[in-house]
Amino acid sequence: MSDRNRSFRLSRRQMMRGLLASSAFGLTAKLSTGCAQSPGPSGTAADGSTTEELVVGFIYVGPKDDFGYNQAHAEGAAAMTANVPGIRLVEEASVPETTAVAETMRSMIEIDGAKVIFPTSFGYFDPHILALAREFPDVQFFHAGGLYQEGVHPKNVGSYFGYIDEAQYVAGVVAGHMSPAGKLGFVAAKPIPQLLRNVNSFTLGARSVNPAATTQVIFTGDWSVPVKEAEATNSMADQGIEVITCHVDSPKVVMETAERRGVMTSGYHADQSPLAPQGYLTGAEWDWSSIYTALGQDVMAGKTLMNGDIPHILRGGLADNFCKLSPYGAAVSDAAKADADAALAAIKSGELVIYDGPLMTNTGTEILPANEQLKTDNVELEKMDYFVEGVIGSIS
Repeated sequence: MSDRNRSFRLSRRQMMRGLLASSAFGLTAKLSTGCAQSPGPSGTAADGSTTEELVVGFIYVGPKDDFGYNQAHAEGAAAMTANVPGIRLVEEASVPETTAVAETMRSMIEIDGAKVIFPTSFGYFDPHILALAREFPDVQFFHAGGLYQEGVHPKNVGSYFGYIDEAQYVAGVVAGHMSPAGKLGFVAAKPIPQLLRNVNSFTLGARSVNPAATTQVIFTGDWSVPVKEAEATNSMADQGIEVITCHVDSPKVVMETAERRGVMTSGYHADQSPLAPQGYLTGAEWDWSSIYTALGQDVMAGKTLMNGDIPHILRGGLADNFCKLSPYGAAVSDAAKADADAALAAIKSGELVIYDGPLMTNTGTEILPANEQLKTDNVELEKMDYFVEGVIGSIS
């Protein structure tokens, strides 16, 4: 959506909210139907009975077809409506992490009649979601990434996220096999704990099969900076990096640039194999379809965050279908597949713990002594502020 079209749409919603405030009740129903993105006032259950319609809003910080973070969420939203009768989906894409998202949430509630909203970007949480949640206590807000705090945050706010670094570890195993010189690269946005965890887990996966493997990190400074992402990828190619991965909103530029340079890639967020048919090895993907379907079934059954029927914090990894591994590309060797499959199974069973001592930072500080572990759900990993040994780069 262009900025011009966005401005018009928001202005229209502001105007319509003013009309609604003048008690145009009949208009409310008309607008609710007119803005629908899936037809009909109700759904049909498997037994043939009808279900009352529930309006669910999804908000994305970028385009829904970005081959990345936003596409993964949009695919999950589509799966929810396909699998759960009675849900009517309303969506808004390319909404900045500013007061614009508050305006969008308010419009979805007051104009579209949304009772459940999924604002999917990290920066939407504080203050925007928290402020709207207090204003609309009967609306449920599910946020990707924020940590709900009992007694601090409104009870109609929930948090969900996945341990996608488990999939990054397995992707690292593949990268370690496929890089003869053990030279890997990671194009990164900002040094927040979840990103650092992805870099570290990818590196530990690679070093599990090649102890000499290293990961060069280049920060771009923000989540979507295509020019800097291309520059970082080209710089890595010039340095002889053999496999490049990333953590940015849309990996599209990184994947396509590396493919043109003849460098192998590992994806993130969604399946980017169409962008790099020769060099794409695998990738760490979100599996929001299963999570959104389950939450959709819960809210249609009348369960709520407010009543405690739905947990305020939902977390899971590979075993819980919060994330998955992209299919292996044609270039991946049988040995790489075998070791990656074994690592995948061991993580799912709990046999393999990624952060297992002895473990050092890349500056020589001990993280974990021998015989100590930090399991996937350990909250200490969500505070990560270091790179592990084998990572080339600095957080500051």
